[in-house]
Amino acid sequence: MELHHEFTVPVPVDDAWRALLDVERIAPCMPGATVDDYDGKTVTGSVKVKVGPITVTYRGTAVFEEQDDSAHRMVLIANGKETRGQGTARATVTGTLAERDGGTAVSVRTDLTVTGRPAQFGRGVMAEVGDKLVGQFAECLARRLEEPTERTEPAEPFRSAQPVQPVKPVQPVQPVEPIDLLRTAGPPVAKRVAVAVATAVLALVFVRIRRHRHA
Repeated sequence: MELHHEFTVPVPVDDAWRALLDVERIAPCMPGATVDDYDGKTVTGSVKVKVGPITVTYRGTAVFEEQDDSAHRMVLIANGKETRGQGTARATVTGTLAERDGGTAVSVRTDLTVTGRPAQFGRGVMAEVGDKLVGQFAECLARRLEEPTERTEPAEPFRSAQPVQPVKPVQPVQPVEPIDLLRTAGPPVAKRVAVAVATAVLALVFVRIRRHRHA
């Protein structure tokens, strides 16, 4: 399925371009995503998706196939596979940036292929979920870009006669909340999805009853 989203951020295009390429900086703005490693071209990580009571985790990579600084255009190819299932996800994401009224307009086109449980919702639901997730990402990105960047000169090393205390271990990072498809889609879509899921469950029960009777 093909999806198209647009949003604006209140900074010049060059600043927005550098920010979008700074994966570690914008990673907290990506719903459900965890970045494990980034070498400047390839991102390794995972994305969690919640479907009703079930949480599906995709692990994989995303590779920048194109980064055109002059045209402010990037192409990202992502591949992922369920950690506990056979489902897969593949996306080719093309993003272009353009100056607009002192800010930056971002256009994102996504060619998405999903197999497994989330695929049952179809293009309509996935498009509505995508709209809301992109909106959340844009709001988070805008807030981060508006934050002032503080630069301070390194302080003189502090010398103390007291013995150095051992450094306390860093507290573990809180787990990332998965993308909740039903909650993100909203009540109207969630109602349609609930009906579809209920119908599928009834069909499965009916098939099992028939098998039991034949047995």
